[in-house]
Amino acid sequence: MNLSTIKMVVTDMDGTLLNSRHEVSQHFFELYEELKKRGILFVAASGRQYNSIADKLSQIQSEIIIIAENGGLVIHNDQELISTPLDSVSKNVILEILGQIDGAFPVLCGKHNAYILGDSPKFINTLKEYYTKYEILDDLQKFDSEVIKIAVYHYGGSEKFIYPAVKHLEGKLKVKVSGENWVDLSHINAHKGFALKQIQEQHGIGPDETLVFGDYNNDLEMLALAKYSFAMANSHPNVLKAANYRTLSNDDFGVEHILKKLLKDKN
Repeated sequence: MNLSTIKMVVTDMDGTLLNSRHEVSQHFFELYEELKKRGILFVAASGRQYNSIADKLSQIQSEIIIIAENGGLVIHNDQELISTPLDSVSKNVILEILGQIDGAFPVLCGKHNAYILGDSPKFINTLKEYYTKYEILDDLQKFDSEVIKIAVYHYGGSEKFIYPAVKHLEGKLKVKVSGENWVDLSHINAHKGFALKQIQEQHGIGPDETLVFGDYNNDLEMLALAKYSFAMANSHPNVLKAANYRTLSNDDFGVEHILKKLLKDKN
């Protein structure tokens, strides 16, 4: 494997670039500076809110492209490149379904703010890791501003308690198990692959010039757009099967391990 052709690096955040404590290593930032010197474009792609991603990567957030809300929103240097909102009818249908799931906590995701119910202090504390800006509402159904995505959290697990209730919406909407406890529901084109394809076309970068890291099902579409697609050792089985290569776990600096090889191959 020779990575000398790479012009763009794309990485998921949770379970990938972030360790289990949701931290970015200082070593990554050092490697990023070397990527920048070589003219390699860097893209952070996450189900997280834009503000949360920007906070995690505050040292470089003005330089990189950020794919937020699973591809529903793309921002570069404070300029919005892509926005794919959810229509209000679908929003209300989703909320009705989620309201019937015991222990489910829905989050309405706007471009720069999230909206939740205030009935669980425990969940509000959990939310703060992923959404740095949020508001508490009395009724999510009555919210009539733009929604990019609906994220839903369940402490018992996403694949067991949430996905079975919403999987019938696939085809009309994008339904993604995005983490052990999260499911994301959005416009059919609001996914990381759709966003990444637009970025590739805009910059004239092909699959053989793209390196992608991911660990969960919401990364599958973007992994398919790269010849050099890497699954973390801690990845969901679907990602391990789909990716062309594997690297170390997020806690063992799997992203940094491959970036060092990329820089070596570029010399």
